[in-house]
Amino acid sequence: MTKKKPKQQSSTIALNKKVKRDYFLEEKFEAGISLLGWEVKSLRDGRVNLTDTYVFLKNGEAFLIGTNIAPLPSASTHFVTDPTRTRKLLLNYRELQKLEEGVNQKGHTCVCTALYWKGHLIKCEIALAKGKATYDKRQDDKAKDWDRQKARIMRHS
Repeated sequence: MTKKKPKQQSSTIALNKKVKRDYFLEEKFEAGISLLGWEVKSLRDGRVNLTDTYVFLKNGEAFLIGTNIAPLPSASTHFVTDPTRTRKLLLNYRELQKLEEGVNQKGHTCVCTALYWKGHLIKCEIALAKGKATYDKRQDDKAKDWDRQKARIMRHS
């Protein structure tokens, strides 16, 4: 008798928490990713790092750069596994046009915010983002601290 693996509770594979601190997220898009078999197996195991990941637009196509998908130790030796290879994003024409217009504005970029399962497919959430200045980050930190203090006060009273 074979044992079944327990199903994952969440469909989220990985989040890029650093993005929310460093950027104002203006518009979000859902994109498919062109992956190899060993990459899908590694994603099922949660072996991915989205820190410093961004989207590069060239010739009407979008590419995900900087994503580190570590191969499993049991990966086949027949494949040359490159953990940080450039992966193609699958978007429709209108979405690509919106992204290109947004990225051409001063101070805007396109970043990856999350990887998640949608049915049996792996999707990438990308966002058009504008960089935050240092004082904006400090304001966000102050607001988070105040929210924590309010919650603490409400609990104790």
